[in-house]
Amino acid sequence: MTDADSLILLRTSDVEKYRQVFLDVHVEVRTQFGLMDSPFNAVNRFDERLTNYASREGWQAVIAFKGDEPAGYIFGGPLAAGSLWWSSMRQPLPDSFTRETGSRTFAVQEVLVREAYRATAGAGASRMLHEHLLTERNEERATLLVDPTRSDGRLKAVYESWGYRDVGKQQPFADSPVFATMLRDPLHQ
Repeated sequence: MTDADSLILLRTSDVEKYRQVFLDVHVEVRTQFGLMDSPFNAVNRFDERLTNYASREGWQAVIAFKGDEPAGYIFGGPLAAGSLWWSSMRQPLPDSFTRETGSRTFAVQEVLVREAYRATAGAGASRMLHEHLLTERNEERATLLVDPTRSDGRLKAVYESWGYRDVGKQQPFADSPVFATMLRDPLHQ
């Protein structure tokens, strides 16, 4: 196992400069988990989502490197006023919960770490990337989506150990999984 503490973390909002890193890690990790056969995970669909996410105000990524080799990444951005993030919830939440201001909620849109840099119990590079991304954020809370059926629920349990709680289910795309919608409130714990 590679020591996550030896990784160099790069914060960026330059999607064009690092696009190939995002695409390569996406393909490698999703292939390892047998997910590249899904149209939702196809490279062109992921690239479209990446472009869309990165075009939004406040989008940021953190990429972990070991030397010149990428170990993984995380990216996300604040939910804008009028965001559709909560609109695909299977059971609608109160307006007071879903009302976005552009500075209320940070959405973690993707976190992927290559196999050599993963650790058990959520304490490796993923956690380091996550906390590094959120450390400079000023939003009140963070949200993310996770497929609760993957890894027999272990990934969802990792996010719970990071302070997230399940607030319901949603399917934001017709061909996406039904995700557990997780919320960490307050943002910094």
